[in-house]
Amino acid sequence: MRKSARDSAEPKFPIPLIAVVGPTGVGKTEAGIFLARHLDGEIVNFDSVQVYRYFDIGTAKPTPEEREEAPHHLVDFLEPDEEFNAARFVELADRVIAELHARGKQPILVGGTGLYLKALLHGLFEVGDVSAIRRELTQRLQREGLPALYEELKRVDPETARRLPPTDRVRILRALEVFHATGKPFSVLSREHAFAERRYPCLKIGLTLPREELYRRLDERVDKMLQAGLLEEVKALLDRGFSPELKPMRAIGYRHLAAYLRGELSLEEAVRQMKRDTRHYAKRQLTWFRADPEVIWFRPEEKEKMLSAAREFLARFGPKPPPSRGPSADDRP
Repeated sequence: MRKSARDSAEPKFPIPLIAVVGPTGVGKTEAGIFLARHLDGEIVNFDSVQVYRYFDIGTAKPTPEEREEAPHHLVDFLEPDEEFNAARFVELADRVIAELHARGKQPILVGGTGLYLKALLHGLFEVGDVSAIRRELTQRLQREGLPALYEELKRVDPETARRLPPTDRVRILRALEVFHATGKPFSVLSREHAFAERRYPCLKIGLTLPREELYRRLDERVDKMLQAGLLEEVKALLDRGFSPELKPMRAIGYRHLAAYLRGELSLEEAVRQMKRDTRHYAKRQLTWFRADPEVIWFRPEEKEKMLSAAREFLARFGPKPPPSRGPSADDRP
């Protein structure tokens, strides 16, 4: 198996990981479960919306039956109004991975949020406690609006501002948090850090399909989600009092149908935009993962080839430790 430059450096944690990556709708959940069953593994989710409760249909969250086939971690454990980011993900994923390793289980990471995986494997720069800055920025957001904060970002960190659409509330606020906490632009800190740390050895299995086939599947997937009750799921979230401005409510499907329920879009237009934005999101994910030379690509049906690659990778790290008693699954997110 090929080695990258990072393979030559000693990882901080010598626990081998297998990650299944790729665009939305390509079949990552099925592949992850297959690998978990054949490698005595358990799945660690790195999808940024599947972590939230009540967001089931629109996130294609693993079903109870799929979770019976392979235990899943970091799924379905946060309330929709709870804050979650890459740093928090790394903290929780480190804990789960260590516990799985202690029990002799193979961690299988499955998801499509590329930054979360990158942060887990290569670390994040530290900015300290930003809670006070976050409160102040949130108050300013309510008083001044997002356009004013985006204009500030253009002044203090034009490089980051160019990369972000002016409607990306979460990332605009995060970039301003970093600047006000450190006095340095987010873009400068990113270059200085450069994700150079190597925290875990990891085999990255990428799933891909011809673009036309993927887009057809994504359109069909949206139709199936609607048939399965996605509109009712979004209505129930709004009826519970969750703001349409919450981070998970801005996810694809949820924001479109919330706009329909508020009378801002027709249902036909909401569905059209949902399909369009799903395709655009898949394209961005493919661009992100294809830029990583460590990803080895397979078609979704090539599961035996994926398994062979995983076994070859794991053979380089010797036998797993014997199972030991650890905290139960009920003690973890």
